[in-house]
Amino acid sequence: MKAILTEQNPHWQGEHYTAVPRERLSTLIDYLPLRQIITISGIRRCGKSVLAKQGIQHLLEQGIHPTNILFLNLEQPWFIEYRHNAAYLNTLYDTYLQLANPQGKVYVFLDEVQFFQNWQVFVKSKYETGNIKFILTGSNSSLLSNDLNTLLSGRSLNIHLDTFSFSEYLRYLEIPHQDELSRTQQRIAILQAFDNYLQWGGFFEVFTAPTPAIRQAILLSYAQNILYQDIVPRHQIRNAATLERLFFYLMTNATREINYTTLSQTFGISDKTLRDYLDYFEETFLVKRLERFHHKPKERIKSQKKLYALDNGFLQTATKPTRNLGQALENMVFIELNRRALNLSYVRDTYEVDFFDGQTLYQVSYSLEDAKTRQREIHALEHFGAQLHKPGLILVADPLSHTDELPVNTVATWLLRQDSPL
Repeated sequence: MKAILTEQNPHWQGEHYTAVPRERLSTLIDYLPLRQIITISGIRRCGKSVLAKQGIQHLLEQGIHPTNILFLNLEQPWFIEYRHNAAYLNTLYDTYLQLANPQGKVYVFLDEVQFFQNWQVFVKSKYETGNIKFILTGSNSSLLSNDLNTLLSGRSLNIHLDTFSFSEYLRYLEIPHQDELSRTQQRIAILQAFDNYLQWGGFFEVFTAPTPAIRQAILLSYAQNILYQDIVPRHQIRNAATLERLFFYLMTNATREINYTTLSQTFGISDKTLRDYLDYFEETFLVKRLERFHHKPKERIKSQKKLYALDNGFLQTATKPTRNLGQALENMVFIELNRRALNLSYVRDTYEVDFFDGQTLYQVSYSLEDAKTRQREIHALEHFGAQLHKPGLILVADPLSHTDELPVNTVATWLLRQDSPL
């Protein structure tokens, strides 16, 4: 056990953690001095462990002694036989105290904490009796929020981590983009990077893979790991094959409205089971459903939903993979607005507008070259702009697209502008 602890904590031997700084690192740094437990949630492989280690590096630079920081990756195979025994977490912690002999406040990072049953009992007992700061990471939104709220209501702060944003991706590529001048000078490089990001999304291991075939294989493995390691065992799903087929079918139909009746009939499952499966996909950050706008909250809840993937790369795992750039572009805009907006919806009656965040109406179109497409997008924004008294913005991929009636911006530029409409 001592060997495992030492191996998982190379900073005890003076090693440093280096990686592309994530945008959420500043929030983590702000939260570290506080008493509350910090939870870092996000889909598998989005970089939660790396963010946690960047937090460790910050603590080291602030003068915290290395042995006062414990990092445990609870997903590792060494712990499989103990996952049903929460008392083993106490054993690990006691062994750490004997091995490292920390003096003063201790920082405990538990990575992928959901792999241990009843982990929250251990955290609560130590939180209330010891001088310990807990930082937990997890890949299930319901598990983290429900369990902590039950035992430690008001005593935790959450940081949600998505896959790499476009800005973070450019930072990795070392393409300057922080101001208007650099974006103008690097225009071609930024557009080339955008095309790649649009297709493959923001998973680090995916966009750094050398070939499209390897990228697709990694994305498939990510999706299947989530389905078979996180969802199936936790919810004791007997028909796992149907669950998998449903997910990949949804990736084919991402950005479209969901018809629960049609889907349940297509897959031979009850309406309740279908809705449960969609809930599980959301809990593990694979997808998100979008409600139709209505002034009455009850009507919004009852409205027909649209479904989006939470990383564009998953569109490449669809049952019928296509190079549908319009679908990919709309999905990407959703991901960015979902990061920013708490009250996102789509708007539809005679016309339809893709997104409304309470302040701005957004219409997404790959190009405005076709006259019918251009007029359709303009009429929809003008129609709802008059109703809701809100401005409209058309987002496109084609840099040459423009119209005199409404503002038009490329998605690549909009993603990077610090003053882009919220």
